[in-house]
Amino acid sequence: MNNLRQILASIPVAVTASQPLPPDLEIHGATLDSRQVRPGDLFVATQGISLDSHRFIPAAVENGAVAVIGTHPIDHTLPVPYLVTPDSRLALAHIAAALYDFPARSLCMIGVTGTDGKTSTATLLYHILTTAGLPTGLITTVSAVIGEEILDTGFHVTTPEAIDVQRYLARMRDAGMTHVVLETTSHGLAQHRVSACEFDLAVVTNITHEHLDYHGSYQAYLDAKSMLFSQLAGTREKAGGNIRLAVLNRDDSSYPHLRQVSTGRLISYSLSDPSAECTAVGLQADPDGMRFNICHQGMETPITTPLVGRFNAANILAAFSAAIAGVGVAPNTAAEGIARMHGVPGRMERIDLNQDFTAIVDFAHTPNALKVALETLNQLKPAGSRLWAVFGSAGLRDREKRRMMAEVSVQLADRTILTAEDPRTESLDDILRMMARAAESMGGIEGETFWQIPDRGAAIQFAVDQAQPGDLVCAFGKGHEQSMCFITTEYPWDDRTAMRAALARRLGISGYPMPYLPTQDAGKYQLPH
Repeated sequence: MNNLRQILASIPVAVTASQPLPPDLEIHGATLDSRQVRPGDLFVATQGISLDSHRFIPAAVENGAVAVIGTHPIDHTLPVPYLVTPDSRLALAHIAAALYDFPARSLCMIGVTGTDGKTSTATLLYHILTTAGLPTGLITTVSAVIGEEILDTGFHVTTPEAIDVQRYLARMRDAGMTHVVLETTSHGLAQHRVSACEFDLAVVTNITHEHLDYHGSYQAYLDAKSMLFSQLAGTREKAGGNIRLAVLNRDDSSYPHLRQVSTGRLISYSLSDPSAECTAVGLQADPDGMRFNICHQGMETPITTPLVGRFNAANILAAFSAAIAGVGVAPNTAAEGIARMHGVPGRMERIDLNQDFTAIVDFAHTPNALKVALETLNQLKPAGSRLWAVFGSAGLRDREKRRMMAEVSVQLADRTILTAEDPRTESLDDILRMMARAAESMGGIEGETFWQIPDRGAAIQFAVDQAQPGDLVCAFGKGHEQSMCFITTEYPWDDRTAMRAALARRLGISGYPMPYLPTQDAGKYQLPH
């Protein structure tokens, strides 16, 4: 659908035109970025926290926009129609869906949200459904998977913009997919990037301290996550029926609230509460994976997985619950799909160049995620060995996390290296000092149990060089991400590449250069002696 009049008539959003729209006005696409406008596009202006993109309307028109939508009247005349709507992001979501002929209405849509474990749980569900023979697409903060094609969804961690989400869904529909698993972040929900996705199932992992810089409070963050569950009521009847199932974590503090806001059917899972519909019993773990049984409706299904950690056992329960109760996958088939998943890039990913200690890159970037990761690694490390944690805390983001993560690491890791992690326009030295004070408040001793090394490559190199046989060296916080932001520049950066470079230098192997960051310049940051 390209006719703008028809599009506006088909969406549940109020849009008022300053003048009657031409009956033959067609749009070829829509965008929030005036720099990306192409001839024939609709430009959508937003009023953000720090940026009002209404001031870019003239540039968008100059680039070829044939119509503009904004949130308030403008004080100048445009050569193209200008429309006003209370929430231009919400309007964009539905316009994008209409542009692609509402692809979600032809798909079984499964949304996965939470603070930690979203990508892993979404990927587990993808493996279960494909094992069951269901043509399934996957959209996460890491990539979009459409059949044999894998597409990068961006540098950093958030749900793609609405126009991209709908484009992916349309490609999946056209490729014959019947099911889609979509990782949904709090930003993606609050900014209506997934508002026209017509979810059939909503799954939560956990909701802990994160993104309070954006949402302002934990309650606002919880409310944003809750949108995934409240949206179930608005899903249109589909050819395959309307499932409307909420999958909740009974062990998480979010359970009472989400239970209240969820509409339709509920199923809960738990590692410890036998009153949940899906529970785990007999959990056994070692460095090679886990084994346990899932109890559901009086039956036990044996689970074997190469994944490690109780947090991954909870992710498995979430995916299993959604698959069997929501989609109708047989328990044994779900178990087979779980066994096939060997991990997600940048999630507890081992980097091995035949060194005599373990090197791991993990995405843990919240206090809770770091805590459970360190607890898991402490259970796996050999007696007498040491656990090295290398991480930072992002600039222009939740400042309280800096203190909390440093405190967690000093308590649970044997050695902590505080370093850069997307400082943006904040002072990296100030961020590290804040974290160092928190480390000292918990008994950390600088130069003995923790260090400040601003250059991330040097920080990883220091931990690798100091590691003894049997130790665990872990870089946290970046995981799969492919860049790091200093000021406003995104420098190519991958912790996995950096870890290989550090290992190669220690082992005397050539061909593994350390990626560049500006903290390397002029010898400003040297490795500690």
